[in-house]
Amino acid sequence: MPSANNGGGGGPGSSYETFEIPDFTFASGAKQSVKIAYHSINPTSTKGTVLIPTCFGGRINTTLTFTTGALREYHVVVVAMLGNGESSSPSNDETFPRDYSLRYQDNINAQYILLTRHLGVQSLEAVVGFSMGGQQAYYWAVMHGSDNKPNSPPFLKRAIVICGSAKTSGHNYAFLEGPTSALVASHDYVQGRLNRSNNNDNNKNNNNQQQQQQKNGLVVDHNPPKEGLRAFGRAYAAWLTSAEWFRQELWREVGANSLHDWLYPPVASAESWDPEDLITLARMWQAGDVGDVFGGGDYKKALASISAKVLLMPCTTDQYFVAEDCANEVKFLQKGKYEPIPSVWGHIAGGGANPKDTEWMDGKIAEFMKED
Repeated sequence: MPSANNGGGGGPGSSYETFEIPDFTFASGAKQSVKIAYHSINPTSTKGTVLIPTCFGGRINTTLTFTTGALREYHVVVVAMLGNGESSSPSNDETFPRDYSLRYQDNINAQYILLTRHLGVQSLEAVVGFSMGGQQAYYWAVMHGSDNKPNSPPFLKRAIVICGSAKTSGHNYAFLEGPTSALVASHDYVQGRLNRSNNNDNNKNNNNQQQQQQKNGLVVDHNPPKEGLRAFGRAYAAWLTSAEWFRQELWREVGANSLHDWLYPPVASAESWDPEDLITLARMWQAGDVGDVFGGGDYKKALASISAKVLLMPCTTDQYFVAEDCANEVKFLQKGKYEPIPSVWGHIAGGGANPKDTEWMDGKIAEFMKED
């Protein structure tokens, strides 16, 4: 799973708050109440506000925030994506759309409401995002940091995209088919889905227990597809870093005594997730394309509309958000800057897995935030 460590985040014990948005309208047309989970850091800062959305496999307290370095003087708001199990998701809201129609623009719309209506934020100094968080940063730039609203000044000044892209590539899409197929093909996922769909009929005797779980923000499947989730984690693991990382046996640097030992954390991480949350996020990731919100389906036109400054930091060895995609995207940006992370740690270099890479990124972000 992409989330690596908190890297200056709230820490393992950090708490979060929630804000409810009644009658929220999804891109699919569905309308319902949703809750957005967030954690506010240094809220009294007068320097300005920076938003950091979570990534795939990330929680609020595992998100790299740069608040001990480049962003230490800013008000930083870490926000959980819809579908991640902290904000409204299939796992904690029985009315949440279960047709995998959740899209990135739904998150940006909900986050904008959180910032403006609840937190009183009038503009953002930056949106910083890693992986799916980076794709959210791109959507933010198109939707609120562009010239496509002539009567409204841009809300966003900068976007910092770490190991992300404006459009999910075909290669990236195909990669995701592997772990998701491993999950949904497992016998315990199929049976578990039947159990979940028949939950109301089969558990009348446990009604009080279910009500208490829902009151605590949880809807628990007592028969989670453990084998399917383990298969998801194993299928995902090899893509996290790079071939050179394995060649150098750098799993030793994270405390693993063997390759087998290193494989355990990604598998354990997958086991901790609700299967429908994972699939909901994966389908949103696969559908990523900023051309869907501007440019008539042409992501290049959407990129060209962005007036905010954009810093692209792919990793040179990322296996799914490949650096070449960002090198191509920067050509269409008005104020784009391309700074690839020189690392063999692959995708998770952008999530804080390697201290040297995190220090490098922190320096680039500090420079970028100082630019006029």
